[in-house]
Amino acid sequence: MKLNKEIVIALIIMIATSALYRVLPGRPFGFAPQIAIALLSGSLFVKNKHYAFLLPLVSMFLSDALYQLLYVNHLSPIQGFYEGQWQNYLLIAATAIFGFGLQTNQVSKFVGNFIAAPTVYFLVSNFMVWASFGGYQRPLTTAGLVQTMVDGLPFYGYSVAGTLVFGAVLFGGFKLVQPKLVSAS
Repeated sequence: MKLNKEIVIALIIMIATSALYRVLPGRPFGFAPQIAIALLSGSLFVKNKHYAFLLPLVSMFLSDALYQLLYVNHLSPIQGFYEGQWQNYLLIAATAIFGFGLQTNQVSKFVGNFIAAPTVYFLVSNFMVWASFGGYQRPLTTAGLVQTMVDGLPFYGYSVAGTLVFGAVLFGGFKLVQPKLVSAS
């Protein structure tokens, strides 16, 4: 895909909108667009993989900066930047790999990857929290690992739902504007 002005504008709008959504108060934790952004980025930038990994990071950084601004001004109890955050950035960027195979119109591929990406994110991130104690304090035993995974299940469900919803919106929206972008170039 040739990176032209219109595509860049469309991506900036999607990333900014998604970043703003992530800081809305009252939304369920885990119901966020970042994994869907990574999937879209992976599908769009198979040849320019650095963009595939960079775009979800930009979206996360923007929303984390907004969180931090709200936190510093006592408008939110959620910090934007915290210790160990690099792990989330690494995992979100890595989920772009699941988007590399989404250049087809096979619904089964989309659904499979829209479920696989948040599942891998859930398993790896919860393992990392358990292994590093991540402030969570579960014992480094099989029982502690299982309890960490069980504790994360509500986030997992919202993560899968968020990926499915935002994936449909982002991929569907891009498919709708793509003919206009191609004809404008």
